[in-house]
Amino acid sequence: MEKTNPENVLKFCPKCGSRRFVPKGDRSFQCDDCGFHFYINSASAVAALIINENDELLLTRRGIEPGKGMLDLPGGFVNPGERAEDAVVREIKEELNLEVTDYQFLASYPNEYIFSGYKVYTTDIGFLCKVRTMEAISAKDDVNGYEFVKRGSIDYSDICGASIRLLVRYYFDHGKSLE
Repeated sequence: MEKTNPENVLKFCPKCGSRRFVPKGDRSFQCDDCGFHFYINSASAVAALIINENDELLLTRRGIEPGKGMLDLPGGFVNPGERAEDAVVREIKEELNLEVTDYQFLASYPNEYIFSGYKVYTTDIGFLCKVRTMEAISAKDDVNGYEFVKRGSIDYSDICGASIRLLVRYYFDHGKSLE
């Protein structure tokens, strides 16, 4: 079992601090002292597929680990109490200084990656997004750069995360657009 697997990382009960916080084999842990039961669930994340006037897909370069320097779709985690739709609008503003004017659900895929020595499970929700204008675009937050790519010109091995590769493939295979 990987050292980043939650069973190897979570050693103490988050409620009482006991070391008797044991995996139960069903994505959960239970504390043998206080009875606290904890499930490993998937975190929600959003990814935006933005197409320019030349029918090119906007990809970003990751500025942080995991996958620093690799291609990615702009997006990020959904905050507690936030709708996924609001998260994609917020993330695009934070990362690229772009204003989303319309969006449509495209597809979702499970993902996992290592962050701070811990395996994080996510459900990545892809939205096809329309932006007001590309004029104000700038790499911000955890984005180190951006580029536009045409269908058929992507090296998928340079894209960070299986779910992001799947979302990009799904888009190019189905050719959807927002009018």
